[in-house]
Amino acid sequence: MPTRILPAVGDADAARSVTTLLSQLPDAEPVAPVVDSTQLVDTLARLAAESVDELPEVVVVHERIGPVPALELIREVALRFPAVGVILVTSDPGPGLFQAAMDHGARGLVALPLNYEELASRVHAVAQWSVGVRRHLGSGGDVFTGAGGTVVTVSGAKGGVGASLTAIQLALAAQASGRPTALVDMDLQTGDIASYLDVQFRRSVADLATITDISPRVLADAVFRHDTGLALLLAPGEGERGEDVTDRAARQIVGALRSRYEVVVIDCGAQLGGAGAAAVEMADTALLVTTPDVVAVRGAKRAVRMWDRLQIRKAEETTVVVNRHTRATEIQPALIQRITGTLVAATAVPANFKELQGAVDAGRVHELDSRSTVKQALWALAGELGLVKAAAADRKGGRFRGDRGSAGIRRRKDGGG
Repeated sequence: MPTRILPAVGDADAARSVTTLLSQLPDAEPVAPVVDSTQLVDTLARLAAESVDELPEVVVVHERIGPVPALELIREVALRFPAVGVILVTSDPGPGLFQAAMDHGARGLVALPLNYEELASRVHAVAQWSVGVRRHLGSGGDVFTGAGGTVVTVSGAKGGVGASLTAIQLALAAQASGRPTALVDMDLQTGDIASYLDVQFRRSVADLATITDISPRVLADAVFRHDTGLALLLAPGEGERGEDVTDRAARQIVGALRSRYEVVVIDCGAQLGGAGAAAVEMADTALLVTTPDVVAVRGAKRAVRMWDRLQIRKAEETTVVVNRHTRATEIQPALIQRITGTLVAATAVPANFKELQGAVDAGRVHELDSRSTVKQALWALAGELGLVKAAAADRKGGRFRGDRGSAGIRRRKDGGG
């Protein structure tokens, strides 16, 4: 059986050179190269959605691939697609880089300029390893499987705009529709999801920061299983421990979660740190919550511009959610869209704090009355974002199974979620 090899090389000349040499290897079947990290992950996800057997046995990553650095890309591939063996091609094959590559999940390292014998030997060994892993996957071993779940980050244009409440209700809606869901508090110093959900916890996201190999068992030990079924990974109780969660650790944690849950909702708060930036960059959908007032909208515009400058997220790849919306306000969603240059969610969340006050004060927002217009809007937003299984809705009652009396998802007239 031929070995399928996927090169990930950004430079066109280097890509031709790598592909030509790979095609000369015995029993090798190189496929068209991908030019950046995003295309690589998307290609692997598409193939894995069909079957693990559709994945290439070997991925060859060039050291100058971008925008995600090569080692971080290797870690993400290793976590999300454990049946794929990754080889790093580098001009610096020293022991330090070799060790770092192995720590990040690579199965081999090949020096530049490429040598036929060395490349053939390494590809053969990695391909054999990949075949063995696939047999193990078929036997139901305790490993991550699947193409990975949907990751949604929720950030605030400034403090107090309702990002945490939005994240919680989106996660509850996804879980109630039958999709295994994790809710992560990445607001590392001031996160309050535990307070909103009346949770006493021992472990937090900081406990995973120094672990280089997050297995399903290690992850299960760190998450808190809430009464609603949500898997909670909470911010540390001691804010200073938030500094332990680096951008590299955040990438590993998010990768592990998306490989374990169908939906991962991450509350990033209003302050951008390295961990939050990594989460926003990795997200399938990045939400930015604002209220329709001048200060918050200016904050949203600043955040969007900063994400763009730091190459975290482009404006057109960001979705603004308008919270505390009223028809009387001068600042309407269409104006916010023009100011920020982002997409704006079709579902606006109405201003009605009286509905929330009792549940918020009690620290039990998961018990928010299903007749609440705020809850109905946030669950409708979950539907708009595609976070819920429509088939899981109770059509007669207009409610999700598993949620006691929660309103169903309102469909947009244009057919969107």
